[in-house]
Amino acid sequence: MTMLRQIVRFGVAGVLTNAAGYAVYLLLTIAAGFEPKRTMTVLYGVGILLSFAANRYWVFGNNDRLGPAFRRFLLGHMLGYATNWLLLWCFVDRLGYPHYLVQAAAIGVVAGMMFFFMRWFVFPLKQPPIGRPA
Repeated sequence: MTMLRQIVRFGVAGVLTNAAGYAVYLLLTIAAGFEPKRTMTVLYGVGILLSFAANRYWVFGNNDRLGPAFRRFLLGHMLGYATNWLLLWCFVDRLGYPHYLVQAAAIGVVAGMMFFFMRWFVFPLKQPPIGRPA
């Protein structure tokens, strides 16, 4: 599968899962008054499971053993979570920007970072044997 096709699929999967997650985030923080970083933490965990399934099978077509791929995936998402948390802490808690705008921007920042991490570390492409076309 070409990288362009993977980027498109990654984008579609990401838009669908993040749009649903962001809608729930807004509902819980604005309508129900939940604290933004705690809400993001809970939703991040749910999103990890949905994202792993979509990325493993549909985006990257990976059928490696589940355990190692999932551990690498969790590591990637721990880095993504830390980035997201730091963006909220810095721009909301320290600089006073509205959390809903910062979270919307953080989704894009983390998504870009995650694509490259997923493609080259979590679900790396298998190299064909020498002499055989890809």
